[in-house]
Amino acid sequence: MSDQNPVRLPDPASVETVLASLEAQSADAGLAPALNNAFPGFSFSTAPVDDFYWRGDARTVLSADGTRRGDHRAWVEKELAELNGDLTAFWNRHREGDQKFAEWRGASAFAFAPTGPGVADFMQLSLGREIEVLAGPVVDPDYRPYSADDLLEPSWVRREPDAVAPVLAGPIYRLRGRAGGGIVHMRSFLARRARIEREQREARRARIEREQRAARRTELENSVLHEVGPAGTRDIPFLEASPGWFEGPRENRFFADWQRSSACGHRIFDHWAFDIHDLEHRRRREIGFIPRPLKMPAAKLALEDGISVHRLMERTEAIDAEIGLTFAWFFLMTHGRWVDPDVGDAIAEGLRQGRVRLPGRDAAVLLAWADKKYLF
Repeated sequence: MSDQNPVRLPDPASVETVLASLEAQSADAGLAPALNNAFPGFSFSTAPVDDFYWRGDARTVLSADGTRRGDHRAWVEKELAELNGDLTAFWNRHREGDQKFAEWRGASAFAFAPTGPGVADFMQLSLGREIEVLAGPVVDPDYRPYSADDLLEPSWVRREPDAVAPVLAGPIYRLRGRAGGGIVHMRSFLARRARIEREQREARRARIEREQRAARRTELENSVLHEVGPAGTRDIPFLEASPGWFEGPRENRFFADWQRSSACGHRIFDHWAFDIHDLEHRRRREIGFIPRPLKMPAAKLALEDGISVHRLMERTEAIDAEIGLTFAWFFLMTHGRWVDPDVGDAIAEGLRQGRVRLPGRDAAVLLAWADKKYLF
C-alpha cells in the first residue's frame, strides 16, 4: 500500500460490486486490475488454490431445450407435491425424460495486497472461482430414490475435478469466508487471535483456581507438584512445571517462525494463503486458520526405515529447490501433509548430535518446534 491513505478500505459490499462487474471471458486476467482500480493505494495480486468444491445452494433445473425451469429444490418439492409425495411415480416420470439440473462448481482463489514491510502486513481476500455446469439428469436413471433427500442432494453425477460437463456460465468470482475470514488484515487478525487465546487461557486458569479453592487447595500459581528424583523429592511451582501454559497460538508461531527463518526474504503470501475462520460456536469463540500452500512438492517426504539424516537433508533441500524457497520444507511440515513431522524430529536430533547443520536461524526455529510442536 502506498504512503497515502487509500480512498477506501475493501469491505464486503464494495468487493462484491467489483466481482459482479467482471466479464466471464476476462474475469481471470481482470480480477487484480479491477481490485486495484476500485481500491486506490492497494496493489493486489491473485493466486488460485486447488481445492475443488461444488455448491448445493444454487442448482437450477433445465428442460431439454435449455429453458430454465427454476430453482432445483423448489422444482423437486413442487413435482413431488403434485404426485402426493410418491417417489416411485416421480422416478418413473423423470428417469426417461430430458430434465437436467445445473450446479456451480469451483475452487478457492485468494487476493493479497501488502500494507507494510512486516511479515503480517497484508490484506487477504478469500474468493471462490466458479463455473456453472450441466451436471446431469434430475433422477438417477438406474436406482429409485429412497427419500426426498436423495433427490435434493443428487449423488449420481460425477463431481471429480476432471469430470467433463458442459459449461453454461462463468467463470465468476465470489467472496467466501463469511465466518470472519472473507476480508482480513493479517496483522490485526493475529493480534486478535493472540488476545482471544490469552483470554481463554486466563478463563481456564480461573476456572481451575475456583475448583481448587472449592476443594480447599491452593491457587494455581502457588500450587506445587512433587518431583521424585535421584536427589530426593522437590516441590515445583505449577507454572515452572507447565512452561507452555502461556505460549502463543500456532497461527502466531507460524508467522513468527517465518520472520526469524531464512524464508523471511520472501513475502509469505507469495507462498501461502490462509483459510481463516472467526466465529462463535456453542458460546465459545473459535478463531484460527489453516495455511494453504500455493505451490506443493510433487511427492510427500516421509521418514522411511533406515534412511539417514544426511539423506533426509538432501530431500529437504530438493523440496526447497522445487518450491523456490529456502526452508520451505519446514513450513510444509507444520501442515503435516507434504512433509512428515517425524522428518523434523529426525533432523532436529541430527542437529543436536552435530551430524548435520542448518543456517543458525533455521536451526533455532526447528529446535524450538521440536521442543514444543505445533501442527495444522
